[in-house]
Amino acid sequence: MQLADAKYDLLLIARNENELKGTAAEIIAKYGIKVDVLAIDLSELNAARSVYSWVDDKQYAVEVLVNNAGYGLWGYFEKLSLEEQQKMLRVNMNALVELCYLFLPVLKRNKKSYILNVASTAAYQAVATLSLYAASKSFVLLFSRGLRQEVESSGVSVSCVSPGATSTNFTKRAGMSGSLEVFAEKMSMKSSTVAKLAVDGMFNRKAEIITGFSNWITAKVTDFLPKMLIEKIAAGLYTKHM
Repeated sequence: MQLADAKYDLLLIARNENELKGTAAEIIAKYGIKVDVLAIDLSELNAARSVYSWVDDKQYAVEVLVNNAGYGLWGYFEKLSLEEQQKMLRVNMNALVELCYLFLPVLKRNKKSYILNVASTAAYQAVATLSLYAASKSFVLLFSRGLRQEVESSGVSVSCVSPGATSTNFTKRAGMSGSLEVFAEKMSMKSSTVAKLAVDGMFNRKAEIITGFSNWITAKVTDFLPKMLIEKIAAGLYTKHM
């Protein structure tokens, strides 16, 4: 809603067409902007290219690319479905990379353009029972840093936001339950607050945005304490709920 409030027309992309259309109708009614939607599963091969083709066919001008599609799977690596984990990696990493690659030439046509990639505070250390999720978000963070340096002479600014627990359906999608889900919800920031911090940081051309002071401390403490200690603490938090 932050971009809608700034009067940017929106292209919304997600899996559920009915939810997309409902959200689009709400945004149009509230903000009076143009909104178009595309229902597609980004875990499918060539999904990113289909997104690009859809935008290109409709001759939409793109100034901002927000890669916020992503999810986690909670559990021991060897016990989770390999196929489901591979799908998660395709959404969290492959689709994000492909969309950046395909849209960079489009973004470079503008005097100023922005890419906002969504990582997580999990990117700053390994997290047992979220091993691949944390690794995928670490990839997003490092990729964003590198890409930012590569395009710094152009008008494109690349930012990466690393939220902590946020009020979304992450815990349910990840398969978390019981006391861990309750704990995560207690620690969660409102999604609207996270979105505002992320978009404000993007427009201020910040390289990294860590939402919330406690999340900032959590991320930055990994620069001073041994990784093994941090990871044991994280492992204890998640594995005790298994």
